[in-house]
Amino acid sequence: MQKQQRLFHLALLLCLVVVVSLAFNALLFRQARHYYLLLNKTNLDPLGLGTFSADSLTDGVPAASTATVVFFGDSRAEMWPAPATLKSFSFINRGISSQTSAQILGRFDNHVVPLQPNIIIVQVGINDLKTIPLFPERKAAIINNCKANIQQIVARSVNSGATVILTTIFPIGPVPLTRQPFWSPDIAQAVSEVNAYLYSLKAKDVLILDAYSLLAHNGQVQSNYVRDTLHLNERGYNALNQELTHVLSTWLTDKSLKGK
Repeated sequence: MQKQQRLFHLALLLCLVVVVSLAFNALLFRQARHYYLLLNKTNLDPLGLGTFSADSLTDGVPAASTATVVFFGDSRAEMWPAPATLKSFSFINRGISSQTSAQILGRFDNHVVPLQPNIIIVQVGINDLKTIPLFPERKAAIINNCKANIQQIVARSVNSGATVILTTIFPIGPVPLTRQPFWSPDIAQAVSEVNAYLYSLKAKDVLILDAYSLLAHNGQVQSNYVRDTLHLNERGYNALNQELTHVLSTWLTDKSLKGK
């Protein structure tokens, strides 16, 4: 009887192992397929220039009575909703998921310049830094290139006549098991290093919105702001928009005073 029970428990354990293994492999397959599709999509359009239609580059430009604000960057910018209470501003989103700082810089002239924005909100960098565990020997180069590309984005924005709201790179959320083999504490360290550098870009027409400090707790995104490892939920963006509303309102007041 005891032998039969042991065999039953062993069979049950084996079934459980098989089920877990199948589920894990299905998850890995889904992720592999996602990145395979992303790779080939990038090969077809490396900068994502076709993401926005030709008509959308100019038809959406607001009337002169409002200030034009462009969200520019990666998926974190793409997912950023416009603050609902600011009636003196018109918002256009030009974020593209998964893009690195080099890709974002490369499409500035196509996706931002035609809009003639008054303000450009920049959120970029995490897609560069998350590659560090994949290419550890290139860690310093990845960080330095990220800094240089952001500096160029800021410079081009200012040269276009816009005010830049440069947001620090968001902190990272919990890292799931499937990401663990491709993750490293070096990513969070690099985020801190680049964020420190961003403050050196602060200038008359370059404002810093410290998104990291608003969102972080003990080096990670606060739990009530987490959507996944790299992204925020609605509450996270609401927290950002409270600060953004203050920054934009101050900008508008200063502009009105200078106009008098």
